[in-house]
Amino acid sequence: MPWNPEIYNHFKDIRYQPFYDLSHLISAEHLKNCIDVGCGTGEQTAILANKFEQAQFLGIDSSKEMLEKSKEFDLSNLHFKQQTIEEFADSDTKWDLIFSNAALQWSDDHQKLFPKLISKLNKKGQFAVQMPCQKDNILNVLLRDLVKEKPYSDFLNGFYSDSPLLTIDNYAKIMFDEGLNDLNISVRIYPIYGNNEIDFYRFISGSALIPYMERLTTEQQELFTTEYQSRIKKYFTTFPAIYPFKRILLYGKKV
Repeated sequence: MPWNPEIYNHFKDIRYQPFYDLSHLISAEHLKNCIDVGCGTGEQTAILANKFEQAQFLGIDSSKEMLEKSKEFDLSNLHFKQQTIEEFADSDTKWDLIFSNAALQWSDDHQKLFPKLISKLNKKGQFAVQMPCQKDNILNVLLRDLVKEKPYSDFLNGFYSDSPLLTIDNYAKIMFDEGLNDLNISVRIYPIYGNNEIDFYRFISGSALIPYMERLTTEQQELFTTEYQSRIKKYFTTFPAIYPFKRILLYGKKV
């Protein structure tokens, strides 16, 4: 099951608020070449390119389906490329801004990845990252428990997508040790409101659910979806309900 831009953007307003909060931390000073790591459809990259017109922007993403949408954004200072986060981390180019909104949670071993990414910054370069706190958010917890149980663990051949996120203390130490200052590090709650369990299911179906659903047959997907929605309904008990979705925001500037 490839990434589906329509499903992902169903909750566009909710997904965009963290992006705006992160982008407000960025200074226009010393910005010439900038990269958006895991740019998705490219719409947010285009917003950045419009905001910082003096800079050149490159958006990279591993999803061909997402990048197809990027053709809609025709700006002279904006380009796109299909590339994985890991390929970027091993590249040689230096940047004045490394920006990533809700993408790095898909890459493993942040203890090694983040120093690599920060090393790609020029002097006075800026590092701005936002990621969902998957280990704490209840929809992820319910999903994690479900995929470890039979028959679903058998359907998935034991596959389990563990969150690579570190503690906020770990990120602060990595950023400081790698020469970033003017640090701005926080965990924020972005509430999601649902009228029923289907609303919450739709939200997670556009992201964290994808690695599991793509490994299941159609019949298995139906069984899995029914059980997962049942557990969501059981947890929230009454509707309308609030889902306090936690995200971590990281910002720093290279000395």
